[in-house]
Amino acid sequence: MATGSKACSAARPNGDDHPDGPGSPPPPDGGYGWVCVLAQFLVNGFTWGVAAGYSVYLAHYLSNNLFAEGRPLDYALIGGFNFAFAVLVSPFATVASRHPWGVRGPMLGGVVLLSGGLIAASFASRVWHLYLTQGLCVGAGIGLINVPATTVVPQWFEKRRSLANGICSAGSGIGGLIVCFSTAAMLDTLGFRWSLRITAAVVFLVNLTATLLIRSRNAEIQPDLRIFNAHLLRSYQVNLLLSWSVVLMFGYITLMFSLADYARAIGSSSQDAANIATFLNLGTALGRPLIGYASDRFGRVHVAGILTLTCGLLIFVLWLPSTTYAALVVFAIVSGAILGVFWAVIGPLAADVVGLKQLPALLNLVWISVALPSLFAEVIALEIRQSSLGSRSYIYAQVFAGVSYVVVSVFLWELCRVRRAQAGATWARARIAEDRGSKKCKDFNNKLRLIFQMTCH
Repeated sequence: MATGSKACSAARPNGDDHPDGPGSPPPPDGGYGWVCVLAQFLVNGFTWGVAAGYSVYLAHYLSNNLFAEGRPLDYALIGGFNFAFAVLVSPFATVASRHPWGVRGPMLGGVVLLSGGLIAASFASRVWHLYLTQGLCVGAGIGLINVPATTVVPQWFEKRRSLANGICSAGSGIGGLIVCFSTAAMLDTLGFRWSLRITAAVVFLVNLTATLLIRSRNAEIQPDLRIFNAHLLRSYQVNLLLSWSVVLMFGYITLMFSLADYARAIGSSSQDAANIATFLNLGTALGRPLIGYASDRFGRVHVAGILTLTCGLLIFVLWLPSTTYAALVVFAIVSGAILGVFWAVIGPLAADVVGLKQLPALLNLVWISVALPSLFAEVIALEIRQSSLGSRSYIYAQVFAGVSYVVVSVFLWELCRVRRAQAGATWARARIAEDRGSKKCKDFNNKLRLIFQMTCH
């Protein structure tokens, strides 16, 4: 199994000997790369952690009449804006990375926009104010910080690329844990306005520090920083990866944003509902480094496929029958470890498929393709929620999320099959070339022997 899995990770559509293309300097597999891992860890913690913390605000908005005209649909869309605009700004973030400041340019802009959006949201008096601030500004700020940073860590690692990325992506779990726990406490004691302001100050300081620490290898690698590279869409492997990303995001957003409100639906208190989001992030923090290690050990595509399928099955086996708080805590921790498999593996997987030179271009396609499901997944979940069913109000949303994970695993199994077949074909061509070389050498030796015999006679 391990051999076949590694074949899945080894085969690349560009057919080059080096995984990152001809002429690419090999990654140092460490060194300053570990400082970049720390920086990316902090970035994930206080960008995606902030987005995950919106689940606490969502439950708070749904249960309190803070804005007279506010509807569940509005609050779902605001959370969707966090993810949608985070990925929609990816082309701008990529172009801005061409500036002499490199990846730090757009990241500094994102630090200001994210923190400013949270502060502006604290003064909101109408729902549309939240759309622009806690939705659009926060989402765009997350994207400007995170999108350029995502391409950096894979540049520093090859053999331990998934492990490094897993440690980085665990930051979103730690950050989400901190943000969810502190937000719940601040909402109860200070109200949502001061909760947003304090979060903004912490987020500004942490992300500014991470931005100053991070360092890309773009000058050495010369990556493709075009906004859109249509040539990549001709690759069957790229299309499989994009299909997996799109469908998976429906299940991921639905599960992440719905769990806290589901806790309330089964009779839990607002504090317990917030704690569910905290437990979900705890599982994320514990699980993602293990995903990275397993991916390097057993093959990135193979592990991602298994975890995608497993998460879908867990929804049906654990979440669907969970009607008590204790059962929901177990599900939150277990599923939290693997539900965000997309964020744990997308960088290394994309680098495996196209190499480091094309990595920013492919990630642009990935971010753009997941924008719509990021925006509408929770909207769909709340629209199919049946409040009249009480503790079973989320049954259709649960099935929707579970089916998304189970169905999408097929794309990765097909990607694994294609890469294994390509690796086999590459090995066969190498053996044929080797055999031909041996035959030529043997013929040459025979000619030398014949000439020697004729000379002696």
